[in-house]
Amino acid sequence: MQLWFPVFILTLWAVFGIAAPWLSLDPNSIHLERILATPMASGGLGYDDLGRPLFDRLAAGATTSFLVAFWVVSLSSIFGTLIGSFSAYVGGVWDRLLTHVIDLFLAFPGILLAIALAGILGPGIENVVIALTIVGWVGYARLARAQVLSLKTRDHVLAAVALGVPRARVVRAHLLPLISAPLIVEATFGVASVVIAEAGLSFLGLGVQPPEASWGSMVRDGTRYLLVAPHMVIVPGLAMVVVVLAVNLLGDRLRDRLDVKSIANQP
Repeated sequence: MQLWFPVFILTLWAVFGIAAPWLSLDPNSIHLERILATPMASGGLGYDDLGRPLFDRLAAGATTSFLVAFWVVSLSSIFGTLIGSFSAYVGGVWDRLLTHVIDLFLAFPGILLAIALAGILGPGIENVVIALTIVGWVGYARLARAQVLSLKTRDHVLAAVALGVPRARVVRAHLLPLISAPLIVEATFGVASVVIAEAGLSFLGLGVQPPEASWGSMVRDGTRYLLVAPHMVIVPGLAMVVVVLAVNLLGDRLRDRLDVKSIANQP
């Protein structure tokens, strides 16, 4: 599949995610005469069980998923990378402690831990971001730790240490640029995971609350009318599938482009 497809889909998702609040959309407007109207009967993407336009709610749900994905991936990657990098570089008791913490987090399925944290913190988009960040930083920390352990004995790093360069500067200037490629790929795939996780939490009622829109809550509302109005499930479900597929395709392309071994083997 061509690269333009995932780029176009993700650009469209980002545009709706950022600009939807300023567009002339009314996701909470109720049209009683159009309750459960199908796309063919009403035009657009149809209406839900309260007579609200699905296109407007889909755009509002794009804002929710985009904001959650942006903040969770940003915070998780920053904290996880810093913690994993400094732990691997310093070593000793701190590195062993981080290893045990990572093993403890990995002992629980991520989505179940996120559900438990969201249940403790309560519903709301802010609490969803906090819960998913607490779960998500572990993957970045483990990857950053493994990369730093393989790079901290390189000649240029040892030379910087011999010259008395502070540890923080060694990590920032000599290690982080070298481990950025795998972390970027990890963050790309992390976006897809966060989109699915946010939809799952909203489906369970732990995400954004009515009347705010989320793709997960739209699917939940549509399951009660699946036989008479399947478009209520198909529209948000298809949106999630397309976005996640685009993110994964872009991640695969980035992994191929940033893979040093594959680049070296090219004629």
